[in-house]
Amino acid sequence: MTEKLEYLKLIEAGVSLIDCVHKTPSEAFDDYRYIAIPQMKNGRVNDREARRISYNDYLEWTKKAKPQINDVILSRRCNPGETAFVPDGVKWALGQNLVLLRADGAKVYPPYLRWLLRSTQWWEQVNKYINVGAIFDSLKCADVPNFILPIPDINYQKKAAHVLNLFDDKIELNKKMNETLTDLAVNIFKDLFIDFSTVKSKAESEQPFGLNDEIISLLPDSFEESSIGMVPSGWRVKDLDEIANFLNGLALQKYPPTGEGDLPVIKIAQLRINSTKGSDLAASDLPAEYIVNDGDILFSWSGTLEVRIWSGGQGALNQHLFKVTSDSYPKWFYYLWCNYHLKFFRGIAESKATTMGHIQRKHLSDAKVVVPPDEVMDKLNKIFAPMISKIIENELEARILERIRNIFLPKIVLGELNLN
Repeated sequence: MTEKLEYLKLIEAGVSLIDCVHKTPSEAFDDYRYIAIPQMKNGRVNDREARRISYNDYLEWTKKAKPQINDVILSRRCNPGETAFVPDGVKWALGQNLVLLRADGAKVYPPYLRWLLRSTQWWEQVNKYINVGAIFDSLKCADVPNFILPIPDINYQKKAAHVLNLFDDKIELNKKMNETLTDLAVNIFKDLFIDFSTVKSKAESEQPFGLNDEIISLLPDSFEESSIGMVPSGWRVKDLDEIANFLNGLALQKYPPTGEGDLPVIKIAQLRINSTKGSDLAASDLPAEYIVNDGDILFSWSGTLEVRIWSGGQGALNQHLFKVTSDSYPKWFYYLWCNYHLKFFRGIAESKATTMGHIQRKHLSDAKVVVPPDEVMDKLNKIFAPMISKIIENELEARILERIRNIFLPKIVLGELNLN
């Protein structure tokens, strides 16, 4: 049975628009976040990357628009129509070209608003009212309250919000778990291979912290000279491109789609979002090594330099991306070394006078790594490999959940799904 729907303007449904302050505060070190358009992704805000502002600026910027739980942040410019909901307990101020949408609860259940504003019907209204500009497309504040959207019974909305939030909460839990696993892996790696803290503790007859006795017994208790300074005795210094192969992608316009079995093209844009959404297509008869699968390590060496464990599905490797592999070393080892040297590579790219900074293969040789003996590597593999496997597993599970949620969403918004 299909739910009865009312098609109402947002303003008729009790959804109000609150504009922001159109200027940017100075950066500070207080625990207040200034949310800008780049922090909005997949319906959420990543405030870890947001600018910190002072308490006084927070007060000033929230006089007009103070985000509260279940508000929806709307981007009016750059990516007009993109939305992200406001969770409980945040101290956010809104950046320029962002506005708040707030339901009064009479006709729209506030936790349901975030899902209504991600529906197909929402995007139809965005495309109807969008103003095409020479540089950026945009939405006018005066137009948004006039968007007409389907509004089901509020009890149905409550059930819908509960179901959709279950999916979203699990997706977010996987994301948070992966952030924790990544931070843990990076910190252990830094301790062992960059700071040599564990070896230093052993050399100073102190009890190393965080590793089991079996691994500690295999670590040296002294250092020796090397081309990069003092390193643990018996450990070798190598170039980054000695421990891994860096396969550059193809100019995939040479492999036009055939309409059968075509592969999505993975470019820098797809790497950044870990998804092939909106990608071009290429024929699948390209050499096998240029096919990317979940769990592969990808590294963009031009433009926006990123290193990622790919989990966006099978695709074709485009130029300006490396697929990083190794026949001799485990995935975690070359991934974490690439990740460590990313700051060095970005510095090189930013120093280029061209519009698109990049690195060259010689810079891979300039980046040095420290390699422990095989018996140490084997023991460390038992620590790091499960972390990387779990990260990939969590990403793939989240992708499946997102697909199921996205199948349900249009049916729910039109009241076509029985939620009893």
